[in-house]
Amino acid sequence: MHLREFILRLSLCSCLSRRMKYRLLMAAIQQKQITNLAKLTDHLNITFNKRMQWFDEWFSQELRRQTEQNLSMPFITPLDTIYPQRLREIYDPPLVLYYHGNLKLLQYPCLAVVGSRNITKYGEQAINQLLPGVVSSQVAIVSGLAKGVDGLAHQITLLDGGAAIAVIGTGLDGSYPRCNAFLQRQIAQSGLLLTEYPLATTPYPNNFPERNRIIAGLCHACLVVEGSRRSGSLITANLALQDNRNVGAVPGPIDSPMSLGANELIAAGARPILSSQDILEELPDWLFSAK
Repeated sequence: MHLREFILRLSLCSCLSRRMKYRLLMAAIQQKQITNLAKLTDHLNITFNKRMQWFDEWFSQELRRQTEQNLSMPFITPLDTIYPQRLREIYDPPLVLYYHGNLKLLQYPCLAVVGSRNITKYGEQAINQLLPGVVSSQVAIVSGLAKGVDGLAHQITLLDGGAAIAVIGTGLDGSYPRCNAFLQRQIAQSGLLLTEYPLATTPYPNNFPERNRIIAGLCHACLVVEGSRRSGSLITANLALQDNRNVGAVPGPIDSPMSLGANELIAAGARPILSSQDILEELPDWLFSAK
């Protein structure tokens, strides 16, 4: 077994946490071996029962079948040079990112655009006003392909001939929501579609908060357009802050529930975004000279 297959197989183990999988990969690299599983688990604070559970799964027919199936898909790992360094540095980077599309977009300055699924007319106007000037500056727009803000941000990006990166919460053979299935195919053809989930993964609710950490890790800055106090967009914004990314928010009417999250981010120190130039100023200057 080659190291690349080992990483894929490790990513498919259901009995281990993402963090433990990453620690096992680091142990394999440090020890320069992938065959002695017992040695890999030394000093990793893994219980005997969990170790036995992992051994049983590792040699199971089902895991072998899944590995063979997903080896047919294009994917990158933290050992590949194209894998963004900024994503390697988050708390639990994905071991595998399956993809369709243009991996070179990962080298672009990346802006995460997140917000409410229940976008208002105000939110639509804000995105239509702000994004074209950013897209024309060759900034890749990263989002989760959800309804509302995500989908509109990607539609505008593609219409303006820009770089769209979508991180989805299913396998590459699935799509969610169904209303964005055509948009997903467009991004796979002319942008970049990413997921850490293997083939046949359905849209479990937990997949989407987990997906948000990848969006936050990929971006150089994050823009919140609309969101309620407990929306997933605020989760992504807070993850971006934890990853030392700049976060900006579009201020909204104080009586709008959909602007509550964005307004509170601004009150907490996020930059109020009033123009495309405000967004570009949140992206480090060296990104544009390095491109």
